[in-house]
Amino acid sequence: MTYVIAQPCVDIKDKACIEECPVDCIYEGPRKLYIHPDECVDCGACEPVCPVEAVFYESDLPDSLRDYRTADREVFVELGSPGSSRNHPVLAADHAVVDAEPLGSNA
Repeated sequence: MTYVIAQPCVDIKDKACIEECPVDCIYEGPRKLYIHPDECVDCGACEPVCPVEAVFYESDLPDSLRDYRTADREVFVELGSPGSSRNHPVLAADHAVVDAEPLGSNA
């Protein structure tokens, strides 16, 4: 199990979670932040600092947001596991689930 960043983060990207993450496993996409499932140590530090409550423990993700579990996994298929988001550029593209959200849906 791992943590997932869901729809409330789309077009917000507050980044407080990035500052709090002790293992630098949260990567920035064009419209949303993503937790790398293979790098996350399940510490939960990111969850309480998210101002829009977008961070969920994978098993606690509401059914209406379950596609974001897939998004946070699949967005890293091509990238692999860089080992740290520190100094990593913004991901080239968001997952299709995020792209399907209307622009400015949470802005």
